[in-house]
Amino acid sequence: MTSVSQAPPIVASAPLPKPRRRRVPSVGMKYVLLLIFAVIILTPVYVLLVTSFKGVVETDAAHAWSLPHLWSVDAWRQAWTQLSPNMKNSFELVIPATLLSTILGSLNGFVLSKWRFPGADLVFTFFLFGMFIPYQAVMIPLTQLFTRIHFPSGIPSLIFAHVIYGIPITALIFRNYYATIPDELMEAARMDRAGMFRTFWSVVLPISMPAFVVALIWQFTSIWNDFLFAVFIITDPSQWPVTVALNNTTGSLVTPYNLQMSAALLASAPTLVVYILLGRYFMRGLMAGALKG
Repeated sequence: MTSVSQAPPIVASAPLPKPRRRRVPSVGMKYVLLLIFAVIILTPVYVLLVTSFKGVVETDAAHAWSLPHLWSVDAWRQAWTQLSPNMKNSFELVIPATLLSTILGSLNGFVLSKWRFPGADLVFTFFLFGMFIPYQAVMIPLTQLFTRIHFPSGIPSLIFAHVIYGIPITALIFRNYYATIPDELMEAARMDRAGMFRTFWSVVLPISMPAFVVALIWQFTSIWNDFLFAVFIITDPSQWPVTVALNNTTGSLVTPYNLQMSAALLASAPTLVVYILLGRYFMRGLMAGALKG
């Protein structure tokens, strides 16, 4: 008789432990947290806004949170009368300084990313080093330089200072954005015998709008909010930008609070409008790689 081999008994294996699920906050909790953060951030704005429409008798700590009993725009009229010349000075400063620094930054970013040369990394390092030099370190040498070369005083000197200080950050923005552009486009332009400027103008510039929006908003905001360069370089009160004039308005102890609040809101209105209108394009530019690298 042939022996039949018995199969080994089947041993049931223990079930594998289920992986623990990470507890994800509910959507409702996220909205609650966002609402709390929004209230914390917008509370000072609320106080500024309601106080700017109050009369002088209501601008005290006891009425800081309450709405005005009688809405008034007198403080806004007075703030506009005092700050409108300085607002004009700020626009004369910000618009050319923003455009010049952005254009120069785009050219430098293109050369440093797509038209490389020996020592390009070292040059870019010096560009980045310029971002970390504080204003205080260059104020006295800069004013001495303006005096020795007889550079036009006032707003032209301030424009020059902001253009020079804006080139490092704008070059960084454009260099990191242009690094995401395929090199095949550059090779195709070279095969068509396009030089550096023709390649930039015909190939790179038409697709640079996300980086331009980021650089323009960044420069507009930083130059508009500058106080240190303005108060040090410009000595003529008639050429002061709005930040210096605002300091003289809100820094006085005898100035009514409603005038101080309305003046502060008026001085910050252009940057708020720019961000509200172009904020989504700013975020798209960031997500497109304008600050990556």
